Amino acid sequence: MTTEPSSTSFPPPEPLYITGWGVLSPLGDGADEFSDAVVEGRTALTDVSSMFEEELPGDQAYALAEFRVRDYLGRKGTSFFDRSTALALVASDRALKDTELVVTDDNRDQVGLVLGTTTGSIKSTSDYSRETLTQRRPYLVNPVLFPNTVMNCAAGQAAIWHKLKGVNATIAGGQLAGLSALRYACRTLRWEDAEALLVGAVEEFSPHTAWATHLATSPVPAGEGAAVFVLETAAAVADSGRRADAEVLAVELATADPERGTEAAAEVFAQCIRRALRVAGVSADELWAVAPGSTAAGRIETAALAAVLGPAEPVRLNVAELVGECHAASGALQIAAVLAHHRSNPTLDGCPALVTSATREGTVGAAVIRGWHRDRGDHGQ
Repeated sequence: MTTEPSSTSFPPPEPLYITGWGVLSPLGDGADEFSDAVVEGRTALTDVSSMFEEELPGDQAYALAEFRVRDYLGRKGTSFFDRSTALALVASDRALKDTELVVTDDNRDQVGLVLGTTTGSIKSTSDYSRETLTQRRPYLVNPVLFPNTVMNCAAGQAAIWHKLKGVNATIAGGQLAGLSALRYACRTLRWEDAEALLVGAVEEFSPHTAWATHLATSPVPAGEGAAVFVLETAAAVADSGRRADAEVLAVELATADPERGTEAAAEVFAQCIRRALRVAGVSADELWAVAPGSTAAGRIETAALAAVLGPAEPVRLNVAELVGECHAASGALQIAAVLAHHRSNPTLDGCPALVTSATREGTVGAAVIRGWHRDRGDHGQ
C-alpha cells in the first residue's frame, strides 16, 4: 500500500473565483430558484410517462418534462438544438446574467467555455444512426441532424450564442466530467490562456439514459440538468471590484483500479481527497459539508470519505436524492448545491466544503470550494 507524502514542495496555486453561476434543472431555473429548492430539500422526481414515444423503465424520473428551448431563448436559431445543447445554452445564459462580468468586443477573445459531458447527446447520435438503417438509402439521412451528433456541439453552440471567442473545450468524463472540466478550466486560467471561463457540465434525459441508468442498478432514476459557473482569475476580480460567490481552492483527480478490490480503490480515492485538502490548505475538521455524488461507485466513495473524515463527518449533501442520477452533470450540480447553501446562509461565509465523485471505471476526483453569501462583499480577495 502506498502513502501520500506529508507535504508538497510547490506553492499554493493562484486563487480562482466563481463570480456567478447558473443552473437549469428540474429543481429550478437559475441560481436563486435552484438554491431555494436545495435548501428546502425538495425533490425533482416527476412523471415522465408522456415525454417520449419509446418505452421507459419507469414513469418517474428527475427530468424537465415540459422543457422547450423556445420558451427560454425564443424561436430564432433554436429550432434544431438537441436537448443537451439547449440545457447548456440556458444554463450558460443564466450564469452570465448572475455575474457582473460583461462580455464585450474588448474582452470576448479572453472569455471562453469549458463543458463536461458523457458523449454529447446520445439521443441525437442514436437517432442519426437509426436513419442510416431506416431510410431507403443510408445517405438519405437528414443532414440537419448531423451537427448534434458531434460531442462538442453544446459547447460550440453556447459559445456562438454568447459570442465567446476564447478557449472552447469539451471534456468527456462521465460521472467525473464536472470536476474534470473545472480542473481543465483552472489550468487554462493559470496558464493565462483566458481571463474568464464559463465552466460546467450537462446531461440530458432520454430513453437511452433512462435505460442505461436503470440497467446499471442505480439507486435513483435518471435525471438531467446543466450547471455553469463563471470562473475568473484573482487579478481580474480585483481589477474589476466584482464580488465572488466562491473560491476554488483545489481540484484533484486520480485513477483507482476497481478490479483490485474495494479496499485498494478506496485507498487511492482517500489519497486523492487528502491531496485536495492539502493543496487547499484545509484540514478535514474545517469542512462544513461534503457533497458526494458517485452513485456509480458508492462503496468506494463511502469508504474513502470515512478514511479521511473519520467519525466526525461534516454535513452530507446527498444531491443525487434531489436531482437523480445526472451522470456528467452530477459534479457540477454538487458544486451548485454547495453554493446554494452559501447563497442562503451568511453564517457559512468562508467555510470550505468538499465535493467528490467517481466513475465505475475507477477515475476519482475531489474539489475543495470556499463560498460566501451573495450579499456580503468582504471576501478577502
